[in-house]
Formats: sequence, C-alpha cells, structure tokens
Amino acid sequence: MTEPHKVLDKEHIRRALLRIAHEILEKNKGHENLCIVGIRSRGVPLAERINQHIKQIEGEEIPLGILDITLYRDDLTLIAHQPVVHETLINFDLTDKKIILVDDVLFTGRTVRAALDALVDFGRPASIQLASLIDRGHRELPIRADYVGKNIPTSLDQNVKVILKEVDDKADQVIVVNRNQKENNE
Repeated sequence: MTEPHKVLDKEHIRRALLRIAHEILEKNKGHENLCIVGIRSRGVPLAERINQHIKQIEGEEIPLGILDITLYRDDLTLIAHQPVVHETLINFDLTDKKIILVDDVLFTGRTVRAALDALVDFGRPASIQLASLIDRGHRELPIRADYVGKNIPTSLDQNVKVILKEVDDKADQVIVVNRNQKENNE
C-alpha cells in the first residue's frame, strides 16, 4: 500500500489562490460586476480566501455567495436515502453579473453542472466562470475551469483530498490517496 502523496501544502494553496485572484481580475479588467459563489463545502472557504485576495488587491470586497447543490445532483438517490440539504446564501442579484463559481476539485464535471443549474434559479448572469483549486481530469461532461490552482493527473483508482482548516480543523493540504486507503494527514 502506497502512502498518501502530499501535492500542496498551506503555502502552495495560498499562492495558488492569490494567483487565481490576480487572473480573475486580469481577465475581467478589474472587480466591477464580479460576484463570487462558493460551492459547499470546501468551495466556500476557497471562495472566501479568493475574495480576501481581491479585496487586498483592489481595495474592495465583492459580493460573496454560498451555494448548496444537493438537490441539483444527478446522483441524489445514490448518495443518501435522505440527503442533508444545507443553506444556500446568495443575497445579491445575479442578473447581468460576472459570477466566479469556486470549487475545490474539478473531476467529472457533474458537481459544476449541478451548480450551473442551481445558479440560474437565482437570475441570469452575464457570465459564469469556474475557478478550481485542483483539476484532476477524467471529465464526463464538456466542462473546463477558467482558473486552476494546480492540474494533478490522477488515475481513477485515486482520490484527491483537499483538507482545509475551516472545514476539517486540520492544516491546509492537498493529498492524493489510493481508493480504500486511509490517509494519515495529522
């Protein structure tokens, strides 16, 4: 059994999110009409961190939302008999805004598809751009990220685990583990 492989530590994650913030501002020519929406659960603290970087760069915070996609998933009946639905918190109008959708790992594209379906229930944005800390490949849908912290080629028998202080109460890191392998990420 192979040990978990750490691919990013706290500092590398910070740098990747700072770079993503700069890329977002460059592509959108500043922060005007931008909004950030994090996908529960790990997309939310990543969205908050990107928003803080943008605030440091531009001097202004942009609207931040939290999106729960549970009821939009195409595998809803497979994940739980009674799935737990968390609050979606988008208290701003998405109409004609440039939305930056944030998630931790881009894999098959199904989570992003569900998020897109959920977002349009809140309005008609001018555009939706995707920021992902990790892109691991293996897409099942024609979805790509506009901003990627790190591309990590993986096999289908591996999992990419994003561990964040805000969610996991452990030091920030990204590790790759073989399926059915326990990780020791203390």
